Amino acid sequence: MKILSLSDNVIPFIYSPQVKRKFQGVELLLGCGDLPYYYLEYVYDSLDVPLYFVRGNHDQVVEYSSAGQRTYPHGGFDLHRKANVYKGLLLAGVEGSLRYRPGMFQYSQSEMWMHIFRLAPVLLKNRLVHGRYLDLFISHAPPAGVHCETDLPHRGINSFRWLIDFFKPAYFIHGHIHIHRPDSIRESLVGRTWIINAFGYREIEIGIPA
Repeated sequence: MKILSLSDNVIPFIYSPQVKRKFQGVELLLGCGDLPYYYLEYVYDSLDVPLYFVRGNHDQVVEYSSAGQRTYPHGGFDLHRKANVYKGLLLAGVEGSLRYRPGMFQYSQSEMWMHIFRLAPVLLKNRLVHGRYLDLFISHAPPAGVHCETDLPHRGINSFRWLIDFFKPAYFIHGHIHIHRPDSIRESLVGRTWIINAFGYREIEIGIPA
């Protein structure tokens, strides 16, 4: 399955008719936060594939535009603290970053642990029904110790690292960490999990377990 992940930065050629030609064959669209709702809607409408998203720390509660008010990208599925199955792919997600100022979609490390604990029962059920806990997890912030930075807003999430160690998703896709150098690390393997920074956009092709 070919997947297009978007995060943090509006890409001009993606927000244009070129997106259909560039990403032919994409079957799933993922939003990893800090993107305008109208942008995600445009890509969703253009590619005509399902959109799963989580919000980032810079997302708006209400977005105003000439088309009216939005509180989410229309047509998308908010994956925060939820799990879903698409064509056999087991998905889950958690929004936000560590809290560093007043505002929405920011949490303490303890609150992030609670988000993961809310997900745990359905992931355990996945194991019984599908033989595995999780295939793909999306977030805005990275896990602790991988792709993260030392300042408070960009520190990694401890509970995400535990999720990787315990539930062993095949892929963990995040945003939040901006890429400024061509030699920046965007993909890391931790155990059996590929951790991918989707800053801007990232197109990946994954296999779905039988």
